[in-house]
Amino acid sequence: MGAGKTTVGRKLAELMKADFIDTDQLLEKRTGVTIAHIFEIEGEQGFRDRESRLFEEVSNENNAVVSTGGGLVLNPDNRARMEQSGEVVYLRADIEILWQRLKNCHTRPLLQSPDPRSRIEELIVERDPLYSEVADHIVKVTSDSARKTAHSIRQMLDSKT
Repeated sequence: MGAGKTTVGRKLAELMKADFIDTDQLLEKRTGVTIAHIFEIEGEQGFRDRESRLFEEVSNENNAVVSTGGGLVLNPDNRARMEQSGEVVYLRADIEILWQRLKNCHTRPLLQSPDPRSRIEELIVERDPLYSEVADHIVKVTSDSARKTAHSIRQMLDSKT
């Protein structure tokens, strides 16, 4: 959350002349409601179930850059699917960058807590080992532009082929 998956992913898809799929945006489009509303009505587990079903569908797409929700990695089946479906790029951001990007955000259900900064730290501790496990490439997020980050990822992917 806040690492730049959507912004960098969109730029990377442009560079690669590929389709861009953002699972959160696609889920909102299909359901006609926000992620926050799904959390409110169905709880986190209901959202995670929907997210997993959608990812199962889009993970079979060819020539696509897929930006997943930050918590998709929590499900072992999703991690296996990530590893099987293509190159996994983990945008690793430290707490300071994430806090600067998210401190004024009031629409993220997982940050609706008395201490959102601590909640971000908890999410990093929980998710970083899982992303590290499935990632083919780990890219440290800096204050560089999304376009520059996307170019770096493109070069990394091109050098592998």
